[in-house]
Amino acid sequence: MSSPLLSNLNAEQLAAVTLPHGSALILAGAGSGKTRVLTTRIAWLLATGQANPSSVLAVTFTNKAAREMLARLSALTPVNTRGMWIGTFHGLCNRLLRTHYRDAGLPQLFQIMDMQDQLALIKRVYKASNIDADRFPPRQLQALINDSKEEGSRPNQVEANDEFTRRQVEHFALYEEACRREGVVDFPELLLRSFELLSGHESLREHYRRRFSHLLVDEFQDTNALQYRWLRLLADPHTAVFAVGDDDQSIYAFRGANIANMQHFERDFATPEAPVKLIKLEQNYRSHGHILDAANALIRHNQSRLGKDLWTADAQGEPVRAFVAPSDTHEAAFIVDVVKSLIDEGVSPAEMAVLYRSNAQSRVLEHALFNAAIAYRVYGGMRFFERAEVKHALAYLRLLAAPDDDGAFLRVVNFPPRGVGARTLEALQDQARATGTSLWQSACATRFGGKAGGSLAGFLAQIEAMRAATAGLPLGETVEHVVQSSGLAAHYTAEKGGQERIENLQELVNAAESFVREADLQVAGEAEGETGDALSAFLAHAALEAGETQAAEGRPALQLMTVHAAKGLEFHTVFLSGLEEGLFPHENSLSEHDGVEEERRLAYVAITRAKRRLYLTHAQSRMLHGQVRYNVASRFLDELPRALIQWLSPQRADVPPAREPASGAARYDALRDRPGWRIGQSVKHAKFGLGIIIDAEGRGTDARVQVNFRNAGVKWLALEYAKLQPA
Repeated sequence: MSSPLLSNLNAEQLAAVTLPHGSALILAGAGSGKTRVLTTRIAWLLATGQANPSSVLAVTFTNKAAREMLARLSALTPVNTRGMWIGTFHGLCNRLLRTHYRDAGLPQLFQIMDMQDQLALIKRVYKASNIDADRFPPRQLQALINDSKEEGSRPNQVEANDEFTRRQVEHFALYEEACRREGVVDFPELLLRSFELLSGHESLREHYRRRFSHLLVDEFQDTNALQYRWLRLLADPHTAVFAVGDDDQSIYAFRGANIANMQHFERDFATPEAPVKLIKLEQNYRSHGHILDAANALIRHNQSRLGKDLWTADAQGEPVRAFVAPSDTHEAAFIVDVVKSLIDEGVSPAEMAVLYRSNAQSRVLEHALFNAAIAYRVYGGMRFFERAEVKHALAYLRLLAAPDDDGAFLRVVNFPPRGVGARTLEALQDQARATGTSLWQSACATRFGGKAGGSLAGFLAQIEAMRAATAGLPLGETVEHVVQSSGLAAHYTAEKGGQERIENLQELVNAAESFVREADLQVAGEAEGETGDALSAFLAHAALEAGETQAAEGRPALQLMTVHAAKGLEFHTVFLSGLEEGLFPHENSLSEHDGVEEERRLAYVAITRAKRRLYLTHAQSRMLHGQVRYNVASRFLDELPRALIQWLSPQRADVPPAREPASGAARYDALRDRPGWRIGQSVKHAKFGLGIIIDAEGRGTDARVQVNFRNAGVKWLALEYAKLQPA
């Protein structure tokens, strides 16, 4: 125990690293040094002779984490780590399949397709089999294939309860045959084929069970069903499985992660002779005490958890600060003001992060930072005006303003796909060069034959129809019309995971309306030609905000990111914005099994990113999906102890209010037995017109909702008698 390897470990870390042979679940809280424990455990096994490099298999979730683990091991032990089985699930499965390609039924030099290659193969299958891509969108089939494989299913194992799914399963089988013929595999295939290899070859399975006496898994809470089955298959009763994870940070259910894997670990890896050992790493080395107290208080509201409490030997630090803003623009202005003051105090912008639940929220924040000349970067994604779906919509708008814009023409002439192929575009470009005209002019003057020619003529007619339909419309309505009539909205609606792109397109409408207000441009229709002027000015504004003036290269920059992207990172100061019912927790989670619990884990992850200062903000009104939405505070704010929060806005004070408002959870509970109604929903009343539900109370026949009507103001209505209708 006097080994230098064990120096500077706390008691729980030491216990985990030096566990005797057997399976163990290490419940490692945020900032508790889990990666250090995992790496030191491997070094300890090697240094004490309990394992040799060839008997250890360690799984990480990223190649970067695997490289870091190997580098740390090289520094901790003299053992040559080259050749050790340390990598991602996909990387290790690839290694296994390369070694046993014959038994796996693969060619020796099989190739791995990325997502784009996979989609291209699906499109080739469609073309060869005359499959209608409009009726069966290729991306939908891609999602079915990948989801099925990650659940361990081949085409003949996929349940088809309707004709559409039955046809998709047939296309899945055609895709499988094409993969076999071309000698290629997709990413989910690596794991599924590896699982089938070990399942179907007992001698091979027993060989690897004898070889790998120690299986170590990082980020265990992120494993999916097939990955868990793969680990169980590789482990026999004598294998020591050392799993490190945090059920409170399980936030990837949308990727297939199954939090139940952690809850089942003790049952599935225990033996009568050796029950699974459970060790909790609760000492946090990142955050001050008040931040940890807030995180602990929040996550205790989850029922499905193994349970732990973070603590620190460091100071309690500053209180958690909260701010209620009248609108999302005021929320952004508050964040900008605080960022400026922190910079004046000497905090680097790179040590600050603004987190949000939805990417669409970044647009208002980016605009405020841009106007304040504060350098920023969007982490793990693109700035708002650089996102593909936004650039597509802007390209259509550019063609309305200036049809001779060749860049805009090329971007959307075949997007969404309409059958204008590369050969037709090459001929069109040759014609334009020969005549010295733009692509638009050349397309109007030249008649191309065949289906591609008809599609090109249809595109020209579509642009002209949009130009005629938007003449005289306000800028916001022009953008909304283009988003819909261009086919972009329908295209992304049909795409799995396209909801975020739809939200960004709606935020582009909001951006246009905000631009008109801020620039004090005259609304179209009041004067001839104003729409054109407004559109041109807005396009210039979008180009400037997407340009190099805000790239922040070579200088410290404020970090903007979704909470999902923030996992694994830490910052001196964190701003968690948009804490409103329907946004965070997201409205989709309210109808999903354990959806609110996952959202609460996501908020827990956000809070534990902060080391010294944490700001929680929400806006009473926000432009979302093209309309003003009136919000109530997130239940997550209400779940934090009042003593921990210092309110910075006049709407909420440290003095208890005369009447304690219902919590966000209570507001939701009031509508629990009223399916079809939710906070933030647009409704219609025969007398009062259109409005939005902003609060609720009571249960059953006593349930009442508070509605902010566009023309009649705020009113309480009994759901039993009001005859409200969804708008």
